[in-house]
Amino acid sequence: MQNFLQLWSEAATTSLGFFWMALWAFILGYLISSLIQVLITRKRMQQAMGKDGPRSMLLGTFFGFISSSCSFSALSTTRAIFDKGAGLAPSMAFMLASTNLVIELGMVIAIFLGWQFVVGEYVGGIILILVTWFLIRITRPRRLEAQARRKQDSEQENGDNQDLTWKEKLKSKQSWQNIGQTYVMEWQMVWKDVLIGFTVSGIISAMVPESFFQALFLGSGNEDAANPGFLSVLAQTLIGPVAAFFTFIGSMGNIPLAAVLFGQGVTFAGVMAFIFSDLVVLPVLRINANYYGWKMALYILALMLAAIVFAALTMHYALAFLGLLPDFSSVTAPGEREFFQLNYQFVLNLIFLAINVGLIWLWHRAKHARNKHDHGHEHHHHDHGSPSLTDKVLSVLVVMAIIWLTAGVTLTAL
Repeated sequence: MQNFLQLWSEAATTSLGFFWMALWAFILGYLISSLIQVLITRKRMQQAMGKDGPRSMLLGTFFGFISSSCSFSALSTTRAIFDKGAGLAPSMAFMLASTNLVIELGMVIAIFLGWQFVVGEYVGGIILILVTWFLIRITRPRRLEAQARRKQDSEQENGDNQDLTWKEKLKSKQSWQNIGQTYVMEWQMVWKDVLIGFTVSGIISAMVPESFFQALFLGSGNEDAANPGFLSVLAQTLIGPVAAFFTFIGSMGNIPLAAVLFGQGVTFAGVMAFIFSDLVVLPVLRINANYYGWKMALYILALMLAAIVFAALTMHYALAFLGLLPDFSSVTAPGEREFFQLNYQFVLNLIFLAINVGLIWLWHRAKHARNKHDHGHEHHHHDHGSPSLTDKVLSVLVVMAIIWLTAGVTLTAL
């Protein structure tokens, strides 16, 4: 019993630690998304990224590279640029680049896993974008794209003000209230998935035994585990996304768990497939369905899975050919990490928490002004009608997660 309580405490601490690692990226990503939605006109976005050509793909990749490394915020920003008229392929390029080609993510990977995985992340990220672009061009999902845009149009609350430039909007009090309002609405859409996801990631990290991973990933833990043969490598590459699908960790938080897998002898390809799979996990699928509809969400899921398997296998055998496959004998377990310490991450979190407070204040001002101006008018919400069965299940899981984390933190304090 005492051992279980200790694991419970470790699981809760790890969950909160993973979230603390990603907090500033969450806030930055949703801020960027809100700025795009309020400041950038549909016409300008269509001019920059409205086609699926090389220029639009390069722009989408570049904007993703300089954006957040958090998968949830990447989804939100991708939805914003797609809604503004960017093509599907450049939007996907942005989403993939913003979760795979960012400096912060490379630093975390280097700390947990080593330089080979950093190379795999960046080069593999470019391969993901190219494969996705190729698949979109050959499948031509024009009907799906049109349906997704109609869904966006039906939920669009305020049309673009074509009379004001983005510089003029930045000086407008009304625009900043709209930014705060959009920011809070973004959080309202995903906070349940985030809470449940990070709770699950901590439980898996602390409580799932090593033998489970070795049974799940065929061929791991053997003497030739680094490169056990094509069929085993392929099996692990296919299992990586499946394992990630039911265990959201996110593009920042899944790196410590990837280190757990690697330490159990999972191949480079299997680990890379797991890392790349932050965009095919269950909460992400739900959010995409909320944004674009289920058909488009499942289409994006199929695109991502095909690209992930191809990129992971390509990087694995490229490193194997060069004799550079990494050694899995020395990795740091997530439970041994020191999450809460005074470093650059702590400072970034404090800065962005202050920004978060400011945005919530702007949202409150906008809400107060709207109620005063138009008393009795029902404002748009993202949830319509009675809650679905999924929403009810999610609400129950949220309560369970809060109880689990609260009790775990209490155990830690005792």
